[in-house]
Amino acid sequence: MKKRILSAIVGTAVLGFAAGTASAATLDDVKSKDSLQCGVSQGLPGFSNPDQDGNWSGLDVDFCRAVAAAIFGDASKVKFTPLSAKERFTALQSGDVDILSRNTTWTMSRDTALGLNFSVVNYYDGQGFMVRKDLGVNSALELSGASICTNTGTTTELNVADYFRANNMEYELVAFEKADEVVAAYDAGRCDVYTTDQSGLYAQRLKLTDPAAHVVLPEIISKEPLGPVVRQGDDQWLNIIKWTHFAMLNAEELGVTQANVDEMKNSDNPSIKRLLGTEGEFGGAIGLSNDWAYNVIKEIGNYGESFDRNVGPDTPLAISRGVNAQWNDGGLQYGPPIR
Repeated sequence: MKKRILSAIVGTAVLGFAAGTASAATLDDVKSKDSLQCGVSQGLPGFSNPDQDGNWSGLDVDFCRAVAAAIFGDASKVKFTPLSAKERFTALQSGDVDILSRNTTWTMSRDTALGLNFSVVNYYDGQGFMVRKDLGVNSALELSGASICTNTGTTTELNVADYFRANNMEYELVAFEKADEVVAAYDAGRCDVYTTDQSGLYAQRLKLTDPAAHVVLPEIISKEPLGPVVRQGDDQWLNIIKWTHFAMLNAEELGVTQANVDEMKNSDNPSIKRLLGTEGEFGGAIGLSNDWAYNVIKEIGNYGESFDRNVGPDTPLAISRGVNAQWNDGGLQYGPPIR
């Protein structure tokens, strides 16, 4: 009996190590490198996308820069590693990146079996379908017999199988490892339908030869809570990631912006004083300076500013806040208090 128990304990330890459990020193490692290594997508407009000069922008990119600002007071101290859906978790497990900020869906199996921790949801999404307008389809329920392009190694494949099986429909899956391969295949007519998260559909439609010739169908067939991921075993690092997002949410709720943050340091509002580090010692609790949140807002802005700048109504994606609005404006985004 003792041997079996010992064997089970050793097996569990080996499994945890193989899954890439953190060594509880990520912040020290990042400081020693003098930069944050951030895993992002291989090119998703609005979320993480490089321009022709290799300059990255997007909602997920902003978040990585916000973490760098919280740590260093300098949002430029971050390097980006483009990762496919298939290789993203391995890169994080192995320590090739310090954080995965790559439109990644939070699921139970990923959260419990990979040695990883999902921190927060910085974008609530759901899977949808895009088709050519000349196909004459107005609903996903009309897609029986269609060929469907998507990425391998994603929840998308599983959701498609569930949806078509539940509605007694036939389909053919055409899967590729890289997102650009999926877009190219769909654009070339190798499949009838392109499916991924709805935000991704709006983003990838911009890459098509004639974006106006394609329409995103109204159905949302899944819950896709997207957010940054870290390795298990380092609570300090997890707290830094969580509270960077919460600070950006609280700043928006309190009316603190990139433009007025210096003025707001003189505010008499206790919540603003705690946020900006003029009252209390909250930075020290997560291993950062007391002005960590001030630096985030000064360098990047609040959550609403990042959303509007990257994916909002005045961008090519033209996405409304919807469920990503603040809790007091009918949305799901909610920042716990700093106190």
